[in-house]
Amino acid sequence: MKKVRITVMRKACYRDLMERYENPIEHACDMEEGMVFTADGWQKPDGLCDSAWETMSPFVMGLAHGAENFYDGWMKNPRSAMISCNDGFRPVSFLLETIED
Repeated sequence: MKKVRITVMRKACYRDLMERYENPIEHACDMEEGMVFTADGWQKPDGLCDSAWETMSPFVMGLAHGAENFYDGWMKNPRSAMISCNDGFRPVSFLLETIED
């Protein structure tokens, strides 16, 4: 099984939606652009957001087992995927890449 590098690429924040719909949260997200994690199968890397992991883990597992070319050529690198967490107020985009041995 291959390892998969997970890089935080972008973190958005929709303050207008937060003000209108979200209850105040003191500690919502620890992800910062440039953070890098390494996944080894279904084991969530330490420090990675649980919610983000739930969204990306099927793609990580696929890449770890040699899957390529998700959605018929979506990514320039066929052994990668760009996945966002499911937080509608502050979505984080993650680049997943197979680490070649």
